[in-house]
Amino acid sequence: MFQYLSVLNPVLQALLAGTFTWFITALGASVVFFTVKVNQKFLDFMLGLAGGVMIAASFWSLLAPAIEISEGHPLGSWFPAAAGFLAGAVFLRLIDKILPHLHIGFPLEDAEGVKTSWRRSILLVLAITMHNIPEGLAIGVAFGSAAAGLPSATLAGAIALAMGIGLQNFPEGFAVSVPLRREGLTRFKSFWYGQISAIVEPVSAVIGAAAVMAAKPLLPYALAFAAGAMIFVVVEEVIPESQRNGNTDLATGGAILGFLVMMVLDVAFG
Repeated sequence: MFQYLSVLNPVLQALLAGTFTWFITALGASVVFFTVKVNQKFLDFMLGLAGGVMIAASFWSLLAPAIEISEGHPLGSWFPAAAGFLAGAVFLRLIDKILPHLHIGFPLEDAEGVKTSWRRSILLVLAITMHNIPEGLAIGVAFGSAAAGLPSATLAGAIALAMGIGLQNFPEGFAVSVPLRREGLTRFKSFWYGQISAIVEPVSAVIGAAAVMAAKPLLPYALAFAAGAMIFVVVEEVIPESQRNGNTDLATGGAILGFLVMMVLDVAFG
């Protein structure tokens, strides 16, 4: 498979990787066909795992290469990484402020973003969709940077990143579909909304790869931008959600395990 991917255009590589992570989300959403009872402790553990994966990916796969690439920058190697990281966080904050969405488990009156009359199911899907955008961007930028021939960015590392994000997408799928089923939607509709929340990943992966290929000087900024967006999502949504039901030890253990798994994937294969 590695040899097959290595001869493809980086944008196509990013599209395939983004499609893979979407497919894993769809697999998670398909749990709703078999049960509507997901143990809350297990769900909180998996959310913690997802947060740990995203934090590790932000550093090992994105920030560290951005700093290494920026050696010799007139303002210091830290500047592109810091600027890109801040821009990514601010970008997600603006989306969070504007896009109507509702976090899982909250009443409809707690919906965030611009006020709207959209259905609860749509708002729940948009909440997950919002943090799938930086994941897709991270994948695309990783494949684009690998194609640039930089020693700190490799195809194996980009594949490892896609695998790590795919791993944490599985619980995201059933975290959407199962609550929707409990609220009275059919199994198929619950599955449909669960998987559609990740359809932005292949789209944003293509955008990320294409942007890097078109303007290579933007590469360290783009890597750090994706990292800042991912960290915003983890701190603003994933970690608080994993701790909200009182299973703090399980959620924290999941986060540590997720970080460890993603670190090993990146270092071993990157």
